[in-house]
Amino acid sequence: MSGSGAPQVEVDGSGLRVAVVSASWHTDVMDGLRAGADRALQEAGVRRVERVAVPGSFELPVACARLAGSGVYDAVVALGVVIRGGTPHFDYVCQAATQGLTQVSVSTGIPVGFGVLTCDNEEQALDRAGLPGSSEDKGHEAVTAALATALVLRPH
Repeated sequence: MSGSGAPQVEVDGSGLRVAVVSASWHTDVMDGLRAGADRALQEAGVRRVERVAVPGSFELPVACARLAGSGVYDAVVALGVVIRGGTPHFDYVCQAATQGLTQVSVSTGIPVGFGVLTCDNEEQALDRAGLPGSSEDKGHEAVTAALATALVLRPH
């Protein structure tokens, strides 16, 4: 759901229960991601939101797994940022977060909005964080994707 060709998705999330799990590294970027997520939740009419903070993106899957498996939430959103450094650490954290969050969603049947930025540098992350002047709003997109999927999966 990013850049050119991204769909325009509007959702009515009233009545849905959502957990938003966010990492703590890179405060400016995370503030933008959280603000975008909050805007999307408000626009969709979601009133029941649990917000949880974890140290970093590596810890997102375990927190999301616990919340998604609780039977309380219709969707979970993971927000984080990993910026490439000079070691393979970037690759390990990105792979662990991506695979872990995918596993949470598939094993629980609860949609997990993927709002984890994996960027080469801080400028790229800031450009995707939904801040004034950013070209993208990944926090908003992650919530919208999770809500839209939760609505598709909701029993009729």
